[in-house]
Amino acid sequence: MTTLQLRKSIGRSHLRRGLLLVSLAIVTFGLTLIFNPVAAHAQGPVPFSFHLVPASAAIATCLPHAAATVTVFPKEETRGVDTLILRAQGLRPNTTFAVFLTQMPVPPFGAVEYIGDFTTNAAGRGSVHVDAIIDEAFAFNNITGIRTDLNHIVFWFADPAADEDCVPGSAPTHFDGDGEAGVAAMSSQNSLPGAPLP
Repeated sequence: MTTLQLRKSIGRSHLRRGLLLVSLAIVTFGLTLIFNPVAAHAQGPVPFSFHLVPASAAIATCLPHAAATVTVFPKEETRGVDTLILRAQGLRPNTTFAVFLTQMPVPPFGAVEYIGDFTTNAAGRGSVHVDAIIDEAFAFNNITGIRTDLNHIVFWFADPAADEDCVPGSAPTHFDGDGEAGVAAMSSQNSLPGAPLP
C-alpha cells in the first residue's frame, strides 16, 4: 500500500469513527428527551415518613415502649390514591386501634376522617395499609363553605374497655366505626406547631 493509499484509508477510518460518534450522541440525546420526562413523571413526589408519640402522659407512662411510624407514598397523581402504611409496636397485645386523619393531634381534634383499623399481635405489634387521599386530605362543610385540612394522624383504642389499664374510669369517645372507642393512644402531636402531612 502506498503512502497516499494509507492516508486515504486512515482518513476514511477517522470519518467513519466521527460519524459513528455523532450518531451515538444523537441517539443518546433523543432517548434522554423521550424517557426522562416519563421516568420523572412515573416517580412522582418522594415518599416521606414521620413518627407518632403517646397521645397523653398517662399513655406514655402505661406504654413506655410505644412507638409508631407512618410512611406516605404520594401516588394520587398517577394512581388516584396515596398509600399510607402505619407500623406500631410496644402497644397492648391483641388490641384493636382506630386510625384517623385529624385537623389537630390533641383534643378537641377538630375535623377528623376515619381511615382504618389495625389489631396488634401477641407481642403488641400491628400495622395497617391504607389506599386513600392522604397528602391532600380535607374536610369541607358545605353549609359554612369552610375547608379544613386534615394534616395529622391519631389512633384511638377501638374498644372503650381496652384503655382501662392505662386510664382507669375514662369516658368512652366516639372514635370508632361503632361510635364507641377508648382514649387516644398515639398521635402526631410531636409535629406541633407544624403538621406532618403537607
